[in-house]
Amino acid sequence: MHVAHARLLGVVALDGPSGTGKSTVSRKLAFALGATYLDTGAMYRAVTLAVLRAEVDPSDPAAVAGVVRAARLTVGTDPEGPEIFLDGSDVGREIRGPEVTGAVSAVSAVAEVREQLVAHQRKLIGEALVSPGGMVVEGRDIGTVVAPDAGLKVYLTASAHARAQRRTAQDVSEGRAGDLDRTHADVQRRDALDSGRKVAPLRKADDAVELDTTDLGVVEVLTQLRKHVECRGLLVAAERTTP
Repeated sequence: MHVAHARLLGVVALDGPSGTGKSTVSRKLAFALGATYLDTGAMYRAVTLAVLRAEVDPSDPAAVAGVVRAARLTVGTDPEGPEIFLDGSDVGREIRGPEVTGAVSAVSAVAEVREQLVAHQRKLIGEALVSPGGMVVEGRDIGTVVAPDAGLKVYLTASAHARAQRRTAQDVSEGRAGDLDRTHADVQRRDALDSGRKVAPLRKADDAVELDTTDLGVVEVLTQLRKHVECRGLLVAAERTTP
């Protein structure tokens, strides 16, 4: 039996600071619309892990760039189970630890690192759209730098307190120690670093839709995102065969 359903065609760019729910809603939106998914933040975390493993100072741009050039990064785009490998090893869990979180903003601010990863990200997006198909891409500079021609750009926001609560709950659910006060301070620190860096700072694209998720649940956010996707004409009819 053939069942009609809608499928994403093109790119949805989701930007915003840490803890706004980007990863959760991006993956769910991609899955619901039969699209691929790219977490660019995980890529920056993975190369930050490479820098830490090499015992290089994250504030030394030349040394950091050298480590990142040599790193072998493999990124999965399946929203049901996005994987990320560094030098052949699955580092999906390790990159979420506090050591990486504390250093990722400094590594991400290195111009050559961003050049390398943006080129990688654009390659993955291009491959995803060949089918033709759709991709939901999340990060901090997707609508402004990585995919400025995306069919839909959304900038997710939320209060610092709400984001800290979400991050703490996520840490606890994944077996890491949860400390709300420390997480709140870290959220504010990362906001300042990401917004203040010279290369591709965190900001809303001029043509992006802003969505405040402070008081919204996942289902409510997904509903609004789906409406924006439909309004931009990014859905195409497709058939799915069922037994």
